Order: sequence, then structure tokens, then C-alpha cells
Amino acid sequence: MNSIINDVTKRHDFVLLFDVADGNPNGDPDAGNLPRVDPETMQGLVTDVCLKRKVRNYVDAMSGDQETMKIYVQNKGVALNDMHKRAYDAEGMKSTGTKQKREDVDAARKWMCKNFYDIRMFGAVMTTEVNCGQVRGPLQITFARSIDQIIPMDVSITRVAVTKPEDTKAVEGEGETGGKTTEMGRKALLPYGLYKSYGFFTPGFAKDTGVTSEDLKIFWAALQNMWDIDRSASRGMMASRGVYIFSHECPYGNAPANKLLELVDVPQLNNSPRSFSEYKDKMQAPDSGSLEALGFPGVTLTRLV
Repeated sequence: MNSIINDVTKRHDFVLLFDVADGNPNGDPDAGNLPRVDPETMQGLVTDVCLKRKVRNYVDAMSGDQETMKIYVQNKGVALNDMHKRAYDAEGMKSTGTKQKREDVDAARKWMCKNFYDIRMFGAVMTTEVNCGQVRGPLQITFARSIDQIIPMDVSITRVAVTKPEDTKAVEGEGETGGKTTEMGRKALLPYGLYKSYGFFTPGFAKDTGVTSEDLKIFWAALQNMWDIDRSASRGMMASRGVYIFSHECPYGNAPANKLLELVDVPQLNNSPRSFSEYKDKMQAPDSGSLEALGFPGVTLTRLV
């Protein structure tokens, strides 16, 4: 099974299930950092960008010391143009002073794909001041949506410390008293939510960017374990609850992705669930192995979680 899901010549469609308890999986800056929510259905949302960030952090932690496993989109204040210049310098080309030639851009694009994991997998637009072209990544992830409605909460918290030195001074006046000893704050969270996201791996694009079986292997590992290196009090308890991978014999697919993904069914409970155990016995999915008996010849299902 592992050799199938790591085969970069096959198309893979997958379902990712994860949950959060007493935390905020993805705050909305336009709503005071409350958990993202669909205002019509009140189902929670987690963006694809958020999920890719966790994958990037996992790969960087596990394999970032390897030359070909660097991460392009950093959260450490690294300028993208500086990394573009590295490609030109490595290939002995000038990155400034003149407009980059088409062949130079192609060479820089190839170097970036070879050395940066997230460019190979997710793609990138690198047509900035130092032009390294554009890359369409073979691996795409959708927004995650909670199975049931969520209940966003905004709770008050206090900190036994003050920010400004002058706030600690005694208050002048009758019956002089001490200064401030605490400050107020707020924390956004939801009691519980089980989320589902979909993903797609296209081998034709993988061939163009140079994706290897090791790249796929670490990606599947990330979907299972990335939550454990992303712990935070504000995120509560998060965990992977299911990774279902549908692998096609034909690189263009043996069946429509939507029909395969619908085989992993998690019903709505509509009763404010507070733990994964409430869903566990009601979930439905085929057994791992060939799906020919279900009318999908040439498709194999692998369940990792």
C-alpha cells in the first residue's frame, strides 16, 4: 500500500479529517480573530493556506537541513526576492541591472523547483523584481469545513502583569492606593469541531516540478503528525482523525474524484457534539484495498489514520 501512495506517476485524491477541542484552529482577522465561520450555515472553516503552513513547518522541522527540502514561503521574515537571487547566483547569472532573459528565468525556475519543497508540491508565483517564473504545483488542498455547526466563543482573560512602568505607580489622591496589577485580554475559541478537507495530486504537474516519492512520503507523514509540532494554548487540542487516499492506476484518473471522496461519509449530528467519539461509530468508509467491487476498477484506497 505504501508503495502505491508514494507513486508520483499515479493520481491521488484524498480526504483529511481533523478536529479541535477548546481552541481556535484558524482565526479570522476581519472578525476579531474569532474562528472562521460560514455565516449562512455556521459551519467552521479552515483555509488551505493555514493547512499548507502546517505542512511547511513539519517538512522544515523534519528535513529542513537537506539542500533540496528548503521552504520557500517562510514565516521568519525572509524576503522572497533574496531567495530568487540565490537561484541566479547558483546558476552564474545576473539577477539585477538588466531584464532577465527567458532562458535565465527558465533556469532559475528549475533551480527553485529542485531546492524548495513547497514550490515543487504547491507551486508559486515568482514573477517579482527578480523573476523566477511561475510554477503550477501538483498538490492542491481545499478549505476545510466542519461537519456540524460550531459555536465561536470570545472569553475574557486577565494577565497578572502590566505593560507600562507608569501603570505600576501609586494613584495620587485621598487614600493613596497602588497602581494597576492586572491587564485584561480576550481569547477566541470553539468548544469542539470536526473538520473535513479534500486534496488532489496530479502526476502531470509533478513531472514538471520534479516531485519524488520521498516528497510524497513526507507529505503523508505531515498530514498525520503536523499537529504535534504546532502546539499552542490558543489552538487547544488538535489531532488528525482520518487520512483516506484514493490512488488511480491511470495518471488521468479511473473515476471522478467527487464520487470517490463521497465514499468517506461523516454524517451531521446536529446536537453540538463535544468529542470525536460521538462521530466515530457513525462514520462510513470502504475498507482499504481495491474498490472494484464498488464499481471503481483501477482505484485503490489506503487509510493512514
